[in-house]
Parts: sequence; C-alpha cells; structure tokens
Amino acid sequence: MGFLWAIIVGAIIGAIAGAITNNGKSMGWIANIVAGLVGSALGQALLGSWGPSLAGMAIIPSLIGAIILVLVVSLVVGRM
Repeated sequence: MGFLWAIIVGAIIGAIAGAITNNGKSMGWIANIVAGLVGSALGQALLGSWGPSLAGMAIIPSLIGAIILVLVVSLVVGRM
C-alpha cells in the first residue's frame, strides 16, 4: 500500500512542478509520476529530508527537486 501512496504523491508533486514551470500541459500523467518520484529523490539528495513528509517523501525538498528536474528536461527537449 505504501508504493501506491508514493505513486499518488509523486504524481501530485510532478503536476505541481509542471504547473509552476508552465510545462504541465505538455506532460502526461506518467511523466508527472516520473517527475515527482525522480524529483523527490533528487530534492532529498540535494536538500535533505526536512519539512513535512508524506508517503516517505519530504514535500518541500521533493517539490524543489521536481521543479529542477522539469526545468532541466524542458531545456534539453526544447533544444532538440
């Protein structure tokens, strides 16, 4: 059950990151989940696990990591 919550929270974090960077419309729900989960790992690796936590993810570092990931991916894809 914990894995399902991680996917749901990852999707929400990815959707918020896409909305903040104005790339949410071009991302599908699978990309939102991937951006949320990978961004969460990236954010927690860079910033630590501080702040409120949900489904094993620190929300604020996860959101910052997902925003960074979405921006980097959109820059790389935009140049191609």
